[in-house]
Amino acid sequence: MGLTLTEKILKAHLVDGEFVKGSEIGIRIDQTLTQDATGTMAYLEYEAMGVPRVKTEKSVAYIDHNTLQSGFENADDHRFIGSVCKKHGVYFSRPGNGICHQVHLERFGIPGKTLIGSDSHTPTGGGIGMIAIGAGGLDVAVAMGGGAYYITYPQIVKVNLTGKLSDWVSAKDVILEVLRRISVKGGVGKVMEYCGEGVKTLSVPERATITNMGAELGATTSIFPSDEVTKAFLKAQDRGDVWTELKADDDAVYDEVIDIDLGALVPQAACPHSPDNVKNMDEIGKLKIDQVCIGSCTNSSYVDMMKVAYILKGKTVDPSVSLAIAPGSKQVLNMLASNGALATMIDAGARILESACGPCIGMGQAPNSGGVSLRTFNRNFLGRSGTKDGQIYLVSPETAAASALTGYLTDPRTLGEMPKIEVPEQFKINDNMVVAPASVEEMDSVEVLRGPNIKPYPETAPLVESIACQVSLKVGDNITTDHIMPAGAKILPLRSNIPAISQHCFTVCDEDFPRRAKNMGKSIIVGGTNYGQGSSREHAALAPLYLGIKAVLVKSFARIHRANLINAGILPLTFVNEADYDKISQGDEIAIDNVRADIEAGKTQLTVKNKTTGSEIPVLCELTGRTKDIILAGGLLDYTREQLSK
Repeated sequence: MGLTLTEKILKAHLVDGEFVKGSEIGIRIDQTLTQDATGTMAYLEYEAMGVPRVKTEKSVAYIDHNTLQSGFENADDHRFIGSVCKKHGVYFSRPGNGICHQVHLERFGIPGKTLIGSDSHTPTGGGIGMIAIGAGGLDVAVAMGGGAYYITYPQIVKVNLTGKLSDWVSAKDVILEVLRRISVKGGVGKVMEYCGEGVKTLSVPERATITNMGAELGATTSIFPSDEVTKAFLKAQDRGDVWTELKADDDAVYDEVIDIDLGALVPQAACPHSPDNVKNMDEIGKLKIDQVCIGSCTNSSYVDMMKVAYILKGKTVDPSVSLAIAPGSKQVLNMLASNGALATMIDAGARILESACGPCIGMGQAPNSGGVSLRTFNRNFLGRSGTKDGQIYLVSPETAAASALTGYLTDPRTLGEMPKIEVPEQFKINDNMVVAPASVEEMDSVEVLRGPNIKPYPETAPLVESIACQVSLKVGDNITTDHIMPAGAKILPLRSNIPAISQHCFTVCDEDFPRRAKNMGKSIIVGGTNYGQGSSREHAALAPLYLGIKAVLVKSFARIHRANLINAGILPLTFVNEADYDKISQGDEIAIDNVRADIEAGKTQLTVKNKTTGSEIPVLCELTGRTKDIILAGGLLDYTREQLSK
């Protein structure tokens, strides 16, 4: 029986565990990436482990999220990250060099390698045949220190692509179609492996759009084969020497198959407020728009930007629409400036933003009250744009540009003949915004620079014998990490200050939660299905840790957030019977007796006693040997210190 591409790469990197579906495996990590919203904490965690120099083949720190410097905090974080990278062997991509996933794809990604990043859209690297996975910052820190990264051995889904995209239908429409079919929960515990004759019709930037937004499926990652198309892209980046051909065996066996005829797809949009609320243009109808934002790690490649420039050429943005465009990297911006496409965008009335995440992470360009904003981004969660009642639609660059000209959601197929815009044979190469680390001989003399907003990792402690406390919060289904730990220009600068940022924890759902939880001293949270979907931000676990959360009891977890809770030493519990969710209310007194002894004994079913109602609720606490030890130790940092001391 042959192997899938996913299995080939995972097996080549296996360092712990066995290849059994649903079991935990540890894999060797070749590359890591961080960004500045998660990076400061990741490097504080790395320092705490006491490993002098990173042990990966390549680790890169990017400054792309917190680039709006309205105070000293972001600038201080950038200075800290730059200095700690220089000291410990990490390459440093300076502000302005571009979005981490776009730049890593262009300059550092290698087919067949493993990559984890402290950003949920790290699977972008799957566009060139990497196993690229989003993870919490502490997981990345451990990998930089030479530790394995642990995942549940996934189910592997074959997404069989046939045919070819019609004119004005894009890669964004492909991933929107997958989301429409299987939802934001449909990829949990799975890897989406794209195969079939249709693959060779897609460029690397198009493949990267699809793998990038695979994060919205809840998937572990997504991957394309490394073929002649990949080779041409890497050659154009002067990196042809890193290419290898990688594909699944012809007789590979998959857990599931999804068939997509590329030629049958039409332009689509994800409607408010979820990436899987997908409809085609006819279903949405005539929709007046107020704003268009083009960019983000999903759709900011050179090819995307050239299509936008073609649509805008010689025209003017509708006076009722604000159009903002952010090229994904300095390389893309430079090439647009050199060939005149940037001038075309400016002439049409576009507002050019820096090569950064910007509006996608809530850093500027919040729409007007109740405004309808078309965005080429990956998420449209309620309030993520910075405007609580903003109506955010996710669309392709082609749809976005066409709509900016008319003032209404517009099907790009009305534009006439589509131009042939291809990946260039040679990209403009200039890596002068990437700072190499100090040599081994020089590293000891490098001073790490810390600002006053940078605070230590929250205090942790081994798991207690029993838990007795109140329920500080009860929430419903599909709670995102944006609900738990909001982003935006006001909150992101506090990412390196857990006491300060914790004051914003869950305020989207309940403004009084931080004060109530802190006053309780210790408490638990109760939630519904797919709890913690969205971003990989570990602050959604660290802020609750600081506020005294001891356990989170839900119907089901999103993968990365559950791992982050374990890393923080917070007990992840799920209902045995989902109907028992109704047997517990906010404010109830609960107890989990002998929890430490039960977990030490390997029990996977515990009992939560609701002292307020007298009911007893069976819950699952499914921990492997390693995750069990992490919880008992009080979190991954404590566990790693213990292992290093041995």
